[in-house]
Amino acid sequence: MTRQFSVALGQLFLVLIVQEAVVNQFRLPGGGFSLLLIFTLVWAILSLPEIAALIGFFSGLLMDLSQTSSGPIGHWTLLMIAACYAVAYLGSGNESLSGNPLGFTFLVASAVFFVELSFVATGVLLGVASGSFIQVLITSVGVSIWSLVVTPIFLPLISYLHEMTINKRTVI
Repeated sequence: MTRQFSVALGQLFLVLIVQEAVVNQFRLPGGGFSLLLIFTLVWAILSLPEIAALIGFFSGLLMDLSQTSSGPIGHWTLLMIAACYAVAYLGSGNESLSGNPLGFTFLVASAVFFVELSFVATGVLLGVASGSFIQVLITSVGVSIWSLVVTPIFLPLISYLHEMTINKRTVI
């Protein structure tokens, strides 16, 4: 279990580096996408709820420590714990998701939309400036649409990494 968790954290850190060094350099309309958020949510859907919450904690911590993060420390951490547990709970008993990339894509895109809205709503409660309602709506919808586009591209890779990490057999 320790080896699996260590490998998963290394993968999260690598995805954060790719997010910060490559993805954030693109100026996409509607706010772009968060590769770390997509990676974490897909990983959570494929995992048990308890493991997903743990991965959500470390993913949220990395998002909080990111240079592009706005808001207080712990804001993303709290949201990612709740979001990862929720999607893992929805995905764990749902047999229609296994082998169905379209279901994964829509679940991830809707989860991204609700996480973004939750970030803004809890940010207002914490005193973080968010902009006008129209700007928030355009950004939330834009990020969700980009997530719909990007998730099917990265889904096989994330699924493969999850299987190789969680697989209990050792490679000789």
